[in-house]
Amino acid sequence: PQYELEIDNNLAMQKGVSIGKAMENLDILIGSTYEQGFIKFNRFFKVYVQADPKFRRMPSDVLNLFVKNDQGEMVPYSAFMRLVKTQGPNEITRYNMYNSASIQGLPAKGFTTADAIQAVHEVAEQLPKGYDVAWEGLSYDEAHRGNESIYIFMIVLAFVYFVLAAQYESFIIPLAVVFSLPVGIFGSFLLLELMGLENNIYAQIGLIMLVGLLGKNAVLIVEFAVQKHHEGDTILEAAIEGAKVRFRPILMTSFAFIAGLIPLIIATGAGAIGNRTLGAAALGGMLFGTIFGVLVVPGLYYIFGSMAEGRKLINHEEDNSLSGSLVEQIDTYPTQAEIEQTNHKD
Repeated sequence: PQYELEIDNNLAMQKGVSIGKAMENLDILIGSTYEQGFIKFNRFFKVYVQADPKFRRMPSDVLNLFVKNDQGEMVPYSAFMRLVKTQGPNEITRYNMYNSASIQGLPAKGFTTADAIQAVHEVAEQLPKGYDVAWEGLSYDEAHRGNESIYIFMIVLAFVYFVLAAQYESFIIPLAVVFSLPVGIFGSFLLLELMGLENNIYAQIGLIMLVGLLGKNAVLIVEFAVQKHHEGDTILEAAIEGAKVRFRPILMTSFAFIAGLIPLIIATGAGAIGNRTLGAAALGGMLFGTIFGVLVVPGLYYIFGSMAEGRKLINHEEDNSLSGSLVEQIDTYPTQAEIEQTNHKD
């Protein structure tokens, strides 16, 4: 229940009362105001002006208070104001200076926050004229940024690809590394689905981290296979040899990383959902990427290595670098002792 003060402007003008001054006077009498302070007994005392409690005990006592008009006469509030009892909210919530109602919710099982935001937008289109929907907190960022994580993921892949292209001096062989990543990404989403977790910001951070880890494993195999191919092995032999030699190091590093993620998977307490989501995304992807990667990467290298066979990044490029040829000439150059021995024989 609430009380409203209805002011009759015509009566107030007849009585010579200013509405602004009347409201200011009422605010002082009912709500009080700080005027000044004084020091006594080495202490500071504040002075507040307010009507005596016996004159503001009941809501109807407001009408018995007085205000001075422009003639200096005391006019009761009941002469131009009346008290009306109504019903209303205890608190009025505003957002961007508009009256608003706060709604909180969570997506249903099997749906992401993006699906929930899209559903709210569809319902908001059916609202009457003058109504709208706004977001707060993390929902505000997600609704305004959209699928920004997809672009970030594509930038990460492009960065990895160009770094490998510079390393292998080929635009084709790095594709063996890039196309091996979907295996691990599938494992991430599979484990998230099995554990009933959603694809949120924690899972997306795990996916970005997974690109570097799985790419590192693929690079180990492809790098060794490229070296063996330069030494004279065929592409098939180089791919098989690279998988054999790098199999044990990949398993050791990958399973050590997976073991370190187990505490995140079984986390409890505050923040447990975030820890489990991050751990599940990284563990599932690393497990699938390790088990199937040692089989997929050699096959991809054979395919793209065959396509890159006989092609060079730069036309008429020498296989041996200038520094390598110089080092080889220095190593084969005869020493001073060999020169003296040759001269002695002559």
